[in-house]
Amino acid sequence: MATRSFGDSYTGEYLNQVAFPLGGFGTGMICMDGIGGFTHVSLRHTPAVEHAPRVFAGVHVRKAKDPSAQSVARVVEGRVPLRYGYANCRDTDLERLYGLPRFERSSFRQRFPFAEVALEDDAVPVSARIRAFNPFVPNDADASSLPVAGLEYSFKNTTTERLAVVVSFHAKNFLKQRDDGLRVEPIPGGVLLYQEPSAQAPWEEGGLCVLSPDPATTVDCQWFRGGWFDEGTVLWRRIAMGETRSTQPYADKHSVSPGGSLYVPFSLEPGQEHTVRVLLVWYVPRSTLREGQPRDEEPIPINERSAETHYVPWYAARFGNLRTIADYFLAHYDDLLEKSERFSRALFASTLAPEALEAVSSNLSILKSTTVMRQHDGRFWAWEGSADTFGSCHGTCQHVWNYAQAMAHLFSELERGIRETEHEVCMDQRGHQEFRTPLPIRPAQNRFHAAADGQLGGVIKVYREWRVSGSRAWLQRLWPNVRKSLDFMIETWDPHHSGALEEPHHNTYDIEFWGPNGMTSSFYASALEAAVRMGEALGDDVATYRKLRSLTVSHLEDELFNGDYFVQKVQVKGLKAQTPSQVETIHASYSPEALALLESEGPKYQYGNGCLSDGVLGFWIAQCAGLAEIADHDKIGSHLLAVYRYNFRADLTGHANPQRPRYALAPEGGLLLCSWPKQNAPTIPFPYSDEVWTGIEYQVACHLISYGHVSEGLEIVRAVRKRYDGRHRNPFDEVECGRWYARALASYGLLAALSGARYDAVERVLYLSPKVPGDFAAFLCTAGGYGTVGVRGGKPFLDVTEGEIKLDKIEYTPLARSA
Repeated sequence: MATRSFGDSYTGEYLNQVAFPLGGFGTGMICMDGIGGFTHVSLRHTPAVEHAPRVFAGVHVRKAKDPSAQSVARVVEGRVPLRYGYANCRDTDLERLYGLPRFERSSFRQRFPFAEVALEDDAVPVSARIRAFNPFVPNDADASSLPVAGLEYSFKNTTTERLAVVVSFHAKNFLKQRDDGLRVEPIPGGVLLYQEPSAQAPWEEGGLCVLSPDPATTVDCQWFRGGWFDEGTVLWRRIAMGETRSTQPYADKHSVSPGGSLYVPFSLEPGQEHTVRVLLVWYVPRSTLREGQPRDEEPIPINERSAETHYVPWYAARFGNLRTIADYFLAHYDDLLEKSERFSRALFASTLAPEALEAVSSNLSILKSTTVMRQHDGRFWAWEGSADTFGSCHGTCQHVWNYAQAMAHLFSELERGIRETEHEVCMDQRGHQEFRTPLPIRPAQNRFHAAADGQLGGVIKVYREWRVSGSRAWLQRLWPNVRKSLDFMIETWDPHHSGALEEPHHNTYDIEFWGPNGMTSSFYASALEAAVRMGEALGDDVATYRKLRSLTVSHLEDELFNGDYFVQKVQVKGLKAQTPSQVETIHASYSPEALALLESEGPKYQYGNGCLSDGVLGFWIAQCAGLAEIADHDKIGSHLLAVYRYNFRADLTGHANPQRPRYALAPEGGLLLCSWPKQNAPTIPFPYSDEVWTGIEYQVACHLISYGHVSEGLEIVRAVRKRYDGRHRNPFDEVECGRWYARALASYGLLAALSGARYDAVERVLYLSPKVPGDFAAFLCTAGGYGTVGVRGGKPFLDVTEGEIKLDKIEYTPLARSA
């Protein structure tokens, strides 16, 4: 089979794993798969991977002039993909009615936030297209937090005769929780399917509206009630006969209808195309989600549960009921569609490397997934990722969301809210920040170690949010707590003020590093630099931070650089901390064997002389924040090239990974988290060291590109996207500790890395230092608006598509000078 090019449509075996999320911030999601069906339907605030209820569209076609002529009917989906192998289809797949006739050929294309499916069949006199979206409007979090999906089914007459067509849409009441309290009833232009709450389980409430604004729409509220395969059998018979039913709910007391249907009849002249819009609107106003409290917490009585005790989505506070949301979506559909289209056109107007644009746009789907939440008061909260049936690793985890660059630019107000939560809610009087925010958002217990990379990264990101927003008042508000946070970290991990983080410090690998190392030292130097810049702007005394920054950089360059890359100097003696076997950790208990290693090698889970892919991560985070180069350019560049040389494998055949291998398997390629090219690898290195994580691959690729090593960076990106090409993995679901993993949002940094574009709202300057030759265009989003930036006719340009970008000048450094 022909290989797929980056940015192209998915066809054939590349459709196997496609599942594109449709959902807003904190709404749950419905995924459209590669053939135009629905899967991963997760509306109850927890993931429900592979949940594929009976929700589908059908089409019936016949010659209009001859009612007796043979007709044809299809489910408006493509052929069933070989996702598991036909013999491995599960009982839950019965809901998808895979045995019904489908279109013979299909292709899938994403133009985020749109999923587009094209369907053809030589035996069907119409071709079909499906376009699906959930509103995504940069800088408008409310418009991007709606529990809705817009579906557009377009049919084109491919014959020379007039055709009579009936398009239908069918939805089972899959939000059903029990046999009582169910409703299936008509509403203007659609059907409402509902589960009423009970006094014992108010969180069971949930509803779905299926609407079509087409005036010819009729509504059927009487699905066949029976056993075995009765429901599906009768439903298909109605589709195959071209029925257009209009019924009220059953009047008897036996039971309600299992689901509801819409029917839209129309005719098509030769070559004519007609589009039927179907709007899905859902409403689950309560949940059982509560994260972050100690285990011995007293249970909260049902009648005392509220938005203060359990997660309530933003949309439930904004809209009082399902019908209100449905009315809103109907009234604003055209505007939301047009704004989403405008963003999509601007994003895909980028002329950068197709593998980079694919990585950026595909991973924006994370923001549409069950990984992301938005609580009743509008504040953002997130998991690290999504397991199959529960959120994976709670709390907008600082050291994971460090890598994510998309939201800081696309929804800067929400990102500033995260900084406020970190510095005003999750920080105690010492300056210790809980790196996992409770849900609902409330003060944390601050019982475990602070995360060095996460809390230091928070200081850098306060600087970033200030430069992105231009708000001095916001910076003034947070600055006292930023100082408290930084002072806590200095006294905790660098008590001698030597510029070396000597004391054990927790980090994103779920362990403690003992002794200074390139990774956290790069964060330390960058956080101190950010504090100096912020303090100077506010007229505060930052002399201590300035001195420490110099010491940190000197120690990093003189003590931690081995002439090739930055390393870790493992340290146990002379510390305030207890011995490693006595320090509280997550998994680092010491068996007799481990105690023997402690005596001979030092603590478990270090990297020592290894080449760590995250070895200068703090400097990349600083670069993304707009901080100038803090340490020696050549040494940072040397480390990045060493990471590429030693850790990148074009083919993992022969690589031994006793940890979690599913992220990359031979003969796939990928970037290892660490390697030991100089030998002396620890017997038990830090967990995950042999693994491949896409978020780290992207940050290394971005950093390499920004240093002019474009081919090396793009080779890493290509390796990632080849793994996620639809055959074995979902292209819109990059996995780490959970699906739709937040760290992969580092890919958004590829836009800035290749274009060299950064807007500073404080200075009102657009910096442009491209790493691509000649004329180009790239997407740029700021807190005030978005558009396209680049070089045209050898001169820099900025075309604003939406909003306002206040600009005093463009500071342009052509490639020849910046290389």
